[in-house]
Amino acid sequence: MLQQILQDLYIDPELLAELNEEQKHILFYKMREEQVRRWKERERGSQEGEVGLKRTRRLQQSNRKHVQWLQGADGEVWVWIMGEAPGDKPYEQISEELLTERARQRAQKEAEELWKQKEAEITKKFRDAMAKEKARIVAEKWKIETEDRKVAKLMEEEKIQEELKRREEEEMQRGEEQIRKQEELRAQELYMSLKEAHQCSKYSEKEDHEWKEQLRRSKAADEERSHKARQARDEYQRQSLRLIRKGKVAGLSNLFQAAGLNIEPETNLANSCTIPSLNVETPIRFKLMITGPQRSWEWPRRPSSREVIIQWFKEEQLPRRAGLERNSNAVAPWFHGIITRQEAEELLMNKSEGTFLVRVSDKIWGYALSYRHQNGFKHFLVDASGDFYSFLGVDPNRHATLTDLIDFHKEEIITSSGGELLLEPCRQTKSTPDYNLLFE
Repeated sequence: MLQQILQDLYIDPELLAELNEEQKHILFYKMREEQVRRWKERERGSQEGEVGLKRTRRLQQSNRKHVQWLQGADGEVWVWIMGEAPGDKPYEQISEELLTERARQRAQKEAEELWKQKEAEITKKFRDAMAKEKARIVAEKWKIETEDRKVAKLMEEEKIQEELKRREEEEMQRGEEQIRKQEELRAQELYMSLKEAHQCSKYSEKEDHEWKEQLRRSKAADEERSHKARQARDEYQRQSLRLIRKGKVAGLSNLFQAAGLNIEPETNLANSCTIPSLNVETPIRFKLMITGPQRSWEWPRRPSSREVIIQWFKEEQLPRRAGLERNSNAVAPWFHGIITRQEAEELLMNKSEGTFLVRVSDKIWGYALSYRHQNGFKHFLVDASGDFYSFLGVDPNRHATLTDLIDFHKEEIITSSGGELLLEPCRQTKSTPDYNLLFE
C-alpha cells in the first residue's frame, strides 16, 4: 500500500482522513523524498537530451506565427491614442474614476467588517445583561408563592426585556451611524493614499513585497512540516532499535515460523535470532516469504465492496489466523467485523481510557485500530496487504500476525506523543456478533 502511494504520489482523501498526525507527517516526508528523486532523474535526462532540445527549438522558431499590423486608408499602420479620439475621456479623468471606485469599494468592505464586529459586541452586551437580570429575579427568595407574584414576576421580566430591547435598538442605530461616518472618512483616506501611490509608482512594489512575504511564510510552513515528519520517523526508529536491544523484536522470528513464514536477514548477521552486539546506527531489515501456496491473481488497489472484503478475509487472512486467539480457534475479544468509524466510536463512547477494538477496514486491505483516548478517540490504519502487519506509513515494527501486533502494543506505546497503550479490549455487545459473515 505504501509503495503504491509513493508510485502514484497520491493518497485518497478518505484514506488520509483515517491516518493520525504522525502517520500523515511520515507519509508527507516520504512523498517529498520520492519527488526529489524523480526531479534529479529528470535533470540528468535533460542534460543528455540537450542537443535534441536545440534542434526542436530551431524547428519551433521556423514554425512560429507572425504578426501583421492593421493599416489605415493611407497605407500606414493604424494607430489609436486613448483620449485623443472623438468621445474619449482624458487619461486623468479615467484614472481619477478608477481610484475613486477602488477607494470606495475598499472602504465599504472595511465598514462591513467593522459593523459585524460592532453588532456582535452589542448583541453580546445586551444578552449578558438580560441573563444577569433573569438570574437576579430567579435568585430572589419569595416568601409566599402566589399567582399574583408569578404574574408580577412575568410582567417585570417583560418590562426589562422591552427596556433592554429598546436600548439595544438605540445602540444599533448609533453604531450604524458611527460606522457610516467612519466609512466615508476611510474612503477619503484610501482615495488619497491610492492617488499618492499611483503618482509615485509604488503600488506595484507593495504588491511584490506582499507576494514575497506570502512565499516566505509558505516555505517556512513547508520546512516545519518536513521537520515534524523527520522527527516522527527518527522517534520511531529509536523506539524500534530500543525494543530490539530489549529482545522484543528479535524474538519475533519464532512467531514468523509458526505462521508459515521464512526469515532471511539482509545484513551480514548470523542465522541465529539472538543479536550479541547491536550498533544503534545499523538498521535491521527482514525479508518475509510465504512458504505456502501463492495466490494466482492480484487484488485491486483498494476494496470496492463488502463482498470483495469478505472474500479477501476468507482467502488471505483466515489462513494467517487473523482475529483469532493465539493458542485457540476462538475469536479474539477485541476483533470486530466491517463496521464504520462512527459505529466504533459509539462502542467506545462510555469506555475507560486505553480501551480498544480492531475492525476490518473498507478503505485499504487491512484493519483499523480504534482507541479510546481521554480527550476522544484515535484511529490507526493497519496495513495487511503484504506479508506482515504494521501501521500504515510506519515501517520499523512489523509483525507476523495481527495478534502479535496487538500483544506488542499492550506493553509498548504506539506513538511517543500520544503514549497509547492497549489496556482493555472492547467486546461484542450484540447477541449476533458483527463478524459473523467473515467466519461463515
